Amino acid sequence: MLQRSPLFRGLSPPALERMAELAVQRSFRIGEIVFSQGDPGDALYSVVTGKIRISAGAADGREIFLNIMEAGDTFGEIALLDGGTRTASATATVPSELVSIRREHFLGLLEREPRVALELLHLCGERLRWTSGLVEDAALLDASARLAKRLLSLAQLHGERTSNGVTLRISQEDLASFLGVSRQVVNQYLQGWKGRGWVDLGRGVVTVCDEGAIKYTAQGN
Repeated sequence: MLQRSPLFRGLSPPALERMAELAVQRSFRIGEIVFSQGDPGDALYSVVTGKIRISAGAADGREIFLNIMEAGDTFGEIALLDGGTRTASATATVPSELVSIRREHFLGLLEREPRVALELLHLCGERLRWTSGLVEDAALLDASARLAKRLLSLAQLHGERTSNGVTLRISQEDLASFLGVSRQVVNQYLQGWKGRGWVDLGRGVVTVCDEGAIKYTAQGN
């Protein structure tokens, strides 16, 4: 798994062996929390199998979903680097296997392996661009365009191409949590798009049938 990860694939076989000896593998059940927002940032995590939802919450109980991590993805790098608390929570949405490497071991690796530091900078840059995009969308796009854009992004990353289009297994409630809006708002737009033949809806499933129309909507048109 370490060899497949973009963060570690440049390491020599002996360095990979040393990291594997320090890594800890653990199973998580559906709904089990990997770490919570505000927890100490004491380890870096990589997904072996399963899916991990990254989310942030407010004091009033509201929660917004930020990302989904799948096999090969690495997360938890921000608090790991600065030694601060977790900026978000991580929860298993399906049975998952994770590998974790403690902060002190990882920082020691960075001192010995500059290549890993470069890959980590690349990863942080990607996450920064992703976060900046979310802020920009929230400021400049209406709910319809934001939903279309997020639906396309999630379908591209996690969808399955079928004869009807690209099928994404996600509930309308979860889509609403990704956007920070109510489920009713999401349902209103999805039902409208279904009536036009742009999407098809099932229980916990959204199929993008007309990607061109959804892309046009995502542009704020």
